[in-house]
Amino acid sequence: MAAPTAQAAAPLSRKRRIAIWTLLVLATILALVAILTTWVKRQMLDNTAWNQATTQVIEDPQVQTALANYTVNQIYSNINVAKALEKRLPPQLDPLAPTLAGALQQPAIQGVKLALTRPRIQQLFIRVSGIAHQKLINVLENKTGYGISTGSGNVTLNLHELVVEVGTELGISSSTLARLPATAGTVTLMKSNQLSAAQTGVQAVRKLSVWLLVGVFVLYGIAIWLARGARRATLRNAGIGLALVGIIVLVLRQLLGNYITTSLATPGYEPATHRLWLIGTSILGQIGQATLLYGVIVVLGAVFAGPTAPAVWLRQRLAPILNDRQGIVWGGVAFIYLLLILWGGTHALRVWWGILLLAGLIAIGVVALRRQTLQEFPSGPKLEPATAGGPPPATDDRAELPTLHREDAISDDAPEQAKKPTT
Repeated sequence: MAAPTAQAAAPLSRKRRIAIWTLLVLATILALVAILTTWVKRQMLDNTAWNQATTQVIEDPQVQTALANYTVNQIYSNINVAKALEKRLPPQLDPLAPTLAGALQQPAIQGVKLALTRPRIQQLFIRVSGIAHQKLINVLENKTGYGISTGSGNVTLNLHELVVEVGTELGISSSTLARLPATAGTVTLMKSNQLSAAQTGVQAVRKLSVWLLVGVFVLYGIAIWLARGARRATLRNAGIGLALVGIIVLVLRQLLGNYITTSLATPGYEPATHRLWLIGTSILGQIGQATLLYGVIVVLGAVFAGPTAPAVWLRQRLAPILNDRQGIVWGGVAFIYLLLILWGGTHALRVWWGILLLAGLIAIGVVALRRQTLQEFPSGPKLEPATAGGPPPATDDRAELPTLHREDAISDDAPEQAKKPTT
């Protein structure tokens, strides 16, 4: 049975088309900004996510090598290792102290690298990093706490005691660590003229990350509502916009990572810098992949509802179930969606608001699809069975009369002798 031909919808006016495309473009731009603010909020401003990223960092072999080199270089830069060796060597071997100091630098790097693979040192590194991150968030949110100072016009973080503790855990003698300058471990977080802008930016990110996402759905929804007679095409264009945003995010992540690694990284630390970028932007990559996936799903849904021969054929096969077996349809959809929640492949499937939002969108899609199949392939009239004890169905008596053969038929108008049997 072919699908009935739908009445052609009136073409959209020029002003309406311009309004629809304006809404689609604006929603797509907002989606890109929403992704960036969401990444900053989820990864840079969340201490739990920061500690998870720090765990990945300290367990990475390339980062361990870079940290070992940096630690030993800092010790050699702040402490005269040759003079420290002279005090331990016999007087006659003092001329060998510089040579020994240089020869011991590489084994020291290997020793620190080995130490960084131990769980105790890794946990210490994670704790130090978590404390530093939390103090940075406090100052960005205009809070105060131990270790945060805004003196001398700068925002600084004093980690001198933590540096000494790390050095002790790595086996450096206390006398050597005592020679570290008091400023060792004091990190300048930002200049005073940057503080106000940074605090404003953090507050804006926390608010915009939610409202921008709401704005994206509202703008897409208004565009689809305005596109009377062309809503399927508008829905397809919205899906293409989401997929395009996902691709842009993934490409930007790759390009920025390459630029930072090749242009801004300290020579010799390029591999570790690249790994730090990938780990630090892992959530950004996940958001980009999820956006691309959602966009592709929307496009496929619009194509499935379209006039192409494969789509019409598939809808015709599904029409009997969609139209007449709602229990099976909703039960199957609920079961598949439950499996998706248990899988939790995207962030939206792991938070309550995302689960409810996706469930609502799926329900709207199923209802719209059923409405379409009811119009294209309406169910045929059902035959009612005869009621017990009621009158039998009317029949044509002539159809029940037996057919007489020519030789057996006897006409009442035939002669009397023809009716007598022949002897």
